[in-house]
Amino acid sequence: MIPDFQTIMLPFLKIISDGAEHTTIETNKKLAEHFNLTEKELDEYLPSGAQKTFPNRVAWTKSHLKMAGFLENTKRSSFRISEAGRRLLETNPDEINLKVLKTIPAYQDRVGRTKDDDTTLNADNSQTSATPEEVLENSYLAIRKSLAQELLFKIKSSSPSFFESLVVELLVKMGYGGSIKDAGRSIGRSGDEGIDGIIKEDKLGLDVIYVQAKRWENVVGRPEIQKFVGALAGQGAKKGVFITTARYTNEARDYQPRNETKIVLIDGEQLAELMIDYNLAVSTVNTFEIKRIDNDYFGDE
Repeated sequence: MIPDFQTIMLPFLKIISDGAEHTTIETNKKLAEHFNLTEKELDEYLPSGAQKTFPNRVAWTKSHLKMAGFLENTKRSSFRISEAGRRLLETNPDEINLKVLKTIPAYQDRVGRTKDDDTTLNADNSQTSATPEEVLENSYLAIRKSLAQELLFKIKSSSPSFFESLVVELLVKMGYGGSIKDAGRSIGRSGDEGIDGIIKEDKLGLDVIYVQAKRWENVVGRPEIQKFVGALAGQGAKKGVFITTARYTNEARDYQPRNETKIVLIDGEQLAELMIDYNLAVSTVNTFEIKRIDNDYFGDE
């Protein structure tokens, strides 16, 4: 299990306690060995996928220790323990965490004096061990999940024709079907043997995709998928997309046509996620930019 950034503090300081210069890569490797992290754990990313979890937590460990004056940079991505850090280790502390750091004058001067029950990172005490990126990303995911649920409720409350139009617009935003006008002439015209429409795979129309759009409440089982595959075979088609507001049974998802037909299943949850990703029926309320130091600007600093 990947340790939180506070748990990393004491081992971090002990690893660099020899007073020699250490690098970020070297220290991360030694910390990973100390906590017996697996390759899978080391390859774990934050929810956004922007950076790996363990290096992110180590970076915040280093940041807080530096604010407390326990380590000092020597050059880019290199550092060593400070005299204050050595003195702290000489007291044989059982742990180093934010509570300990808040008693350090240097740390207080940098982050501001706080009450004992304050949390430096988040008002939710259950997340005090999360890094700021993790708190922000988890909050974002919670907002996104709530938005997706609201979107799906709206879709299920709409008319079948509105749902068909929504499917068209989404597919076009994803790069299929050419223009809305071209796609709109195709979708909803067929209704033939379980096929709700035909849409171009690319703007030139070199190939087509057959679409089944079901605004359902119940689950979609394997028989419905088999019917769709049979309908495709009747048209001599090889590609199809089955979109529903419901969910698929495991048997439906596990079904693999024996021929070369390729079927993509999109359930209600994925439909809402795609709408958010491609900005369909949603609008941006706020945008936050997360920035970091540009070390190239400072040369070897």
